Amino acid sequence: MPNSANSSHTPENIKVATFNLCNYLAPPDAFYDFENIYSQQQWDKKQAWIRNYLEQQQPDVIGFQEVFSAQSLKQLTEAAGYPYFAVIDEPNVVDDFIYDSPVVAIASRFPITDFAAVTSNADLNAPLGINNHFRFSRKPLRATVQLPQVGTCDFYVVHFKSKRSVTDEGFSPIETDTTSLEVKAANSLRAEILGQWASTQQRSAEAAQLINAIWSRKIDSGHPVILMGDFNDELETSVLHHLLADGGRVKSDLLTSTIAQRFRLQQSWSLFQQSLCHRNINKPEATVLLDGSDQDKVQIPTKHPAPYTFYYGTKGMVLDYILLSGEFDPSFNESLAEVYDYHLYDRHLTNPSYDIDSHSTDHAVVMISLRVRQ
Repeated sequence: MPNSANSSHTPENIKVATFNLCNYLAPPDAFYDFENIYSQQQWDKKQAWIRNYLEQQQPDVIGFQEVFSAQSLKQLTEAAGYPYFAVIDEPNVVDDFIYDSPVVAIASRFPITDFAAVTSNADLNAPLGINNHFRFSRKPLRATVQLPQVGTCDFYVVHFKSKRSVTDEGFSPIETDTTSLEVKAANSLRAEILGQWASTQQRSAEAAQLINAIWSRKIDSGHPVILMGDFNDELETSVLHHLLADGGRVKSDLLTSTIAQRFRLQQSWSLFQQSLCHRNINKPEATVLLDGSDQDKVQIPTKHPAPYTFYYGTKGMVLDYILLSGEFDPSFNESLAEVYDYHLYDRHLTNPSYDIDSHSTDHAVVMISLRVRQ
């Protein structure tokens, strides 16, 4: 049975979480629109919710998305026992007090020895069919962390382009002899669909440039890799599936299974299930804890898809992921650790209490527990 999320810390047990904070901006500034300003009471409530999560679940390394007020977050995490913090970008100021384009950040109990923004490789734009003016919608962050017993590990925090339609003057209306409401509606729908297509292409380009940067760095450093964040799409889509690098058809004596296992990324949910099998739990069902409470135990078949991390109306989706390189694969004979637990903090989505959760976040928080292999 997996450990509970609030189990005691040991040197062999490392917890990693990805946390979309949802418009983390201290008043009196506004996010996206002049009306979107937290009152002091609302902001205090949001801060308390985050602190409560950290205190209850005790992650060791956390990747954050939707960060507007990085200094406030740094102060909060330092007070909660995270002496190391990194951020590599700033949100955009639309007006004096209106902000958009939030950034990503990382907090850690363990030393962050180096950090930098992930940059794109312009030489790849042409062969990938990417616009020469490409840039990440939100700069990904790479932080090198010294993990106990595992050693130096490269963490990547991302927030890929959303599915929201791109507004572009290039989607001008089709000229016709009539300006009927039907024609206007058709042109509006056309622009919306093309804008969503542009968003998909941007997200695809971001994933391609990111995986190139990750592999280039790993070839040079040899560090294990953990990629986490809000992908704004499901990993099984054709756009993002290549991040897993399991569709390669290259036939080469150099491409040994060892190299392929070490470099390719795998979803933490899949690695968690592999870990169960590796521990000889040959049962049709495995216990997964939701919200770290014994009362919340549910039986989930080992081949069940990952639990939802986001809801759009009644439709559930998995948008938040933690991917890991072969050093965390229990079937790899050179692995250093395994995904021993997978924990989803989602009570605020599935059974919210207004008094507690009204200013929390619209995403579940995904956390994994890594157990160092002896």
